[in-house]
Amino acid sequence: METMRSYAEDIDGGRSPSVSMLSEVAAARKITIVGGSVPEMASGQLFNTCCVVGPDGEIKAKHRKLHLFGIDIPGDITFRESDTFTAGQEPTVVDTDVGRIGIGICHDIRFPELAMLYRSRGAHLICYPSAFNMSTGQLLWDLMQKSRVIDNQLFVVTCSPARDPNSKSDFVVWGNSSLIGPFGEVLAAAGHEDATVIGEVDLCSIDAVRCETHLFVVDFVLGLVFYFGSGVRGKICAGRTSLWKHRVEGICTGWSISRGNVRASCVALGDGNAVQRTEEGHVCMCWSHAGDGVCTIV
Repeated sequence: METMRSYAEDIDGGRSPSVSMLSEVAAARKITIVGGSVPEMASGQLFNTCCVVGPDGEIKAKHRKLHLFGIDIPGDITFRESDTFTAGQEPTVVDTDVGRIGIGICHDIRFPELAMLYRSRGAHLICYPSAFNMSTGQLLWDLMQKSRVIDNQLFVVTCSPARDPNSKSDFVVWGNSSLIGPFGEVLAAAGHEDATVIGEVDLCSIDAVRCETHLFVVDFVLGLVFYFGSGVRGKICAGRTSLWKHRVEGICTGWSISRGNVRASCVALGDGNAVQRTEEGHVCMCWSHAGDGVCTIV
């Protein structure tokens, strides 16, 4: 991680060898490419960024990783992405020739709220370029993919680097790229070695699954408040959490989800940074970076 800045690319400035290569291939093959992730330097900050390139070779969307990863397993691995990278601020949904795609990067898959928002915006598929390590991969890789699928009845695809068994790094990649269908079925999967995998995405199966298994039929309003890193749910969020201390000291997030004639609403009140609020159809999300203080969802 300490050498990542030396590999950073200026995507907005047109000085990105990785994106240039993706653009050439996409235009030559007339395909859409979700291009993994590259370290992006912008305004003096380093981001973990994924670009979606269309069949014309142009960038259709750019996602900066929202949730930075941190892990500390004694005797195994210690890793804090936030020591190097800055977190992105916006979710990303892009219309392509193969459907509407939501983009997440690696640790973004751990947050069901993001996938829920993507479903509300009409995404058919969520793509998560990822690099889980040997510990989290064995425990969570398959579980996280299928959880996001079952929660939202859509396709999830993950693309991981292959594992290098001779790597001298403490961070060894799990691999095992996959395509998961809306019933939670594995449609295609690679192992941990270099491989090319082809899978078919039938968008009609999304409607079939949603008709057969009704998750969003009854009119309801569900308010969820999450204090990230603590696992505590409630009306008040306060204090510090070690998971997020390298980014912000306290985060309070509110969600309201409604169907039918009931309108979703939520308000975040905080004494830290400016409150942000987004409404998309029947989903409303709001969050406040509360510093050492208190933020309340009402």
